[in-house]
Amino acid sequence: MSFGVVEGGPGEEFISGVSGHPFGQVQFTGERYPLSQVKLLAPMLPTKVVAIGRNYAEHAAELGNEVPDEPLIFLKPSTTVIGHGEHIAYPTTLSDRVDYEGELAVVIGRLCREVPVERVKDVIFGYTCANDVTARDLQKKDVQFTRAKGFDTFCPLGPWIQTDLDASDLALTTTVNGEIRQSGRTSQLINDIPALVAYVSAVMTLIPGDVILTGTPAGVGPLEIGDEVSVGIEGIGTLTNKVVSRD
Repeated sequence: MSFGVVEGGPGEEFISGVSGHPFGQVQFTGERYPLSQVKLLAPMLPTKVVAIGRNYAEHAAELGNEVPDEPLIFLKPSTTVIGHGEHIAYPTTLSDRVDYEGELAVVIGRLCREVPVERVKDVIFGYTCANDVTARDLQKKDVQFTRAKGFDTFCPLGPWIQTDLDASDLALTTTVNGEIRQSGRTSQLINDIPALVAYVSAVMTLIPGDVILTGTPAGVGPLEIGDEVSVGIEGIGTLTNKVVSRD
């Protein structure tokens, strides 16, 4: 089974198999599996992950940065994407500090370009949890973000896509080994979701499955090998990954 729909209440979830493509016509196959018996892959493989920097004022301040006058965008390659339960690979020979950054991710559902703010809702397929993992020392060294943000496994996404959700004011919490490190709300975004999708789509064509990371709240910090990091978002679920050495 490649695709499925999550159904049932907390602790009693199951997966109903579907055939077809999630961004097109689908049909239930009749297969049903308890969620505990299913390995969740990344819910999509985007052609690109477009990330937004410094979109929470307190996060910009904690790193000593000014809030940008317009959205600060950068790209993460598709090879950074992993799913819930997969391992974040710490590149120990290249970086001495790798940080977590819990974020709300927007999943695009249709081919689009130059989307007006008032029509953004028509191009959004749904939302998921994301961790914009960052080699912080390399980010400072390089100035631009490509290397620091682009390592394989540096963009966990999941556990699934929530397609029926008002994402304007959701609680977001990041924990490391069960300890809360980040706590924010999507209502604190400097540039909200409609503004971000309109801005990004004015620059580049967005393809079904593409992802926009909306920014991280204050509280970012380092990860160590062996840590378990979780990003939980109200109304969606919790994305959990363990950190291992890549080398």
